[in-house]
Amino acid sequence: MCQMWGWCPGACMKGHGYKIVKIILLIIVLIFIGKMICGGHEGWNDNKIVNTITVSGTGKVSVKPDIATVSFGVSAESLDVAKAQTDSATKINNIIDFLKTKGVDEKDIKTTNYNIYPRYNYGPVTQSYPYGGKQILAAYVVSQTVEVKIRDISKAGAILSGVGEFGVTDVSGLSFTVDNDQAVKNQARDLAIEDAKTQAQAEAKSLGVKLVRITAFSENGNYPMVYGGGYAGISMAKDASVAPQVPTGENTVTSNVSITYEIR
Repeated sequence: MCQMWGWCPGACMKGHGYKIVKIILLIIVLIFIGKMICGGHEGWNDNKIVNTITVSGTGKVSVKPDIATVSFGVSAESLDVAKAQTDSATKINNIIDFLKTKGVDEKDIKTTNYNIYPRYNYGPVTQSYPYGGKQILAAYVVSQTVEVKIRDISKAGAILSGVGEFGVTDVSGLSFTVDNDQAVKNQARDLAIEDAKTQAQAEAKSLGVKLVRITAFSENGNYPMVYGGGYAGISMAKDASVAPQVPTGENTVTSNVSITYEIR
């Protein structure tokens, strides 16, 4: 037939060869697509085979605080910046010396804020200064805030009372914490995990399944501090003589965990 139409037998065979190659390539592509689809279904089936349960547990530990933290502020004013700084430094140094006599270690005393700024008064309103009057320098203000960690809480009241004699202008941020708080957190977490394990075993028994292994774990902790809000922002009188009582109460540390188990 090829000769009838004047075609070369070699060209005819070559054309058939191209068709065969195309058919083979098409079959390979179809096989590859089929494997991809089957493989995807197998993956879905694998996911369905892995059954899990998720349980939650809670652990609480109540502990009496053993550390008090409080901030003291002092300030000094003068038209001479150097004098204002000297006056402020003198107050701070006297306070630090007093704290040391009460057993406070130097490493537990740190400056958290130090400011120098001008304070202005305003003259009468005039034609030249119609909006508040002329600005007049009244003084340079130097302020410093010191944070103190009191490890002997029994001395906290005496310290709060005593610093007022050394020019302290305010006391703020009184709080009570636990020195080794990480140990308390760990204890609460351990209790939460035990609680979750107990629930998992009970659920597995009710479902008639066995716990195989843990596949996921998460923790959400609540670690509050007890604040002595009654002292926040109090102005200290220099003649303060009665040491206030400083009840600390208890801190409750809570850990909430979630555990996922594979079951069979």
